[in-house]
Amino acid sequence: MNWQQLISNKRLGQEERHALRHDDRSEFKRDSDRLIYSAPFRRLQNKTQVFPLPGSVFVHNRLTHSLEVASLGKSLGDDVAHRLTSIHPELRGTLFEEIGTIVQTACYAHDMGNPPFGHSGEKAIQTFFTEGAGAGLQAKVSQRFWDDITHFEGNANAFRLLTHRFLGRRDGGFVMTYSTLASIVKYPFSSSFAGKHAKFGFFATEEHTYRKIADELGLICKEETDGGVRYARHPLVYLVEAADDICYEIMDIEDAHKLKLLSFEETADLLLGFFDDATRASIRQRIEEEGVTDRNEQVVYFRACAVGLLEAECVNAFVEHEQEILNGTFESSLINHISELPRKAYQRCTEVSVQRIYCSKTVLDVELSGYKIMETLMEALVSAAIDPERFHSQQLIRRFSSQYDIQSPCLETRIMAVIDYISGMTDIYALDIYQKINGISLPII
Repeated sequence: MNWQQLISNKRLGQEERHALRHDDRSEFKRDSDRLIYSAPFRRLQNKTQVFPLPGSVFVHNRLTHSLEVASLGKSLGDDVAHRLTSIHPELRGTLFEEIGTIVQTACYAHDMGNPPFGHSGEKAIQTFFTEGAGAGLQAKVSQRFWDDITHFEGNANAFRLLTHRFLGRRDGGFVMTYSTLASIVKYPFSSSFAGKHAKFGFFATEEHTYRKIADELGLICKEETDGGVRYARHPLVYLVEAADDICYEIMDIEDAHKLKLLSFEETADLLLGFFDDATRASIRQRIEEEGVTDRNEQVVYFRACAVGLLEAECVNAFVEHEQEILNGTFESSLINHISELPRKAYQRCTEVSVQRIYCSKTVLDVELSGYKIMETLMEALVSAAIDPERFHSQQLIRRFSSQYDIQSPCLETRIMAVIDYISGMTDIYALDIYQKINGISLPII
């Protein structure tokens, strides 16, 4: 793969159109603005990141997480551009210098396809078809469609959200640039290649779109079968992934301290563990000299230092492995290729997060509640999609907005309309519909 082809400002759905511009924004900046002003992006403010929403202590939701990931992604992209244009002078003055904006925009979008209630929401959709009432549908749908819905994945759903021609949309999707769209797809293969980890990058309905983008950008096709296709990642995906990896791990530690799941001493030990003894002493001395006595503010300072170090380490890893990345042979994430001390400190944070945060009663309670809400919504609405002529089905179907093709004669399309509808809900909206379906609450007029 080569950078000149990989970075393209061609727009999906407007390849031949040359719109009249009234400002100096680049095409990639336009992508960014379209996402920020969109309803799906705003809805992230009421979607669970890890801890339940809302609470007396403000912790991260999907929106604040995405904003932080985007900020870090911009730094990663800008720093990589600066380093690589020094190595490859021919890239100066080209679209390559805008990769910071591309990565930033992809980071804004990386969680837009996630359903309510975090990973428990994803699991509820998957298991409805593998273990629940939807298991009997396997004989009624194609194998490709069955693979997609039983491996339902937020990343693939984000690509669908940004590219699918939903009803009522003139151009189809958000009409984003090819490079921005490719940078969002963390797992560039069909669901038939998902395996046990249940991750994939695009549904069968959007495979043609991804192939079109991949071929235009020169992405390496690694495998192709009757059941799908597998490509090498677009190189900028590694930077989006690194920004997400850094933010969710480090910010979850900070949130855990706010919620008193971790003591100050434990938190400080984790965040300062990225540095050698001399640097740790220097950081503590700076805090003392600046008169920072509040422990929450000290944690913020430690977090900033850790994030800054990891950002620089990931830039180094990307530059050092540039050729492998372009050849499509680079394995794993950038985090796994940073220096030994910060890599071990990151692994320790991950271990503590699993033991003390993700398995905490606070998190488990919201996962249990969220799973039940999602399971109930799936049962009711998929049942309506299967038998739309029933009276109760018609009542439920009327809740769908006109963009969802719930009236389609095709069963697979109707089921996908249900998944589109539910996955786009906020946590509070999903709870509200759940209560109404179960007769727990009545609308107040």
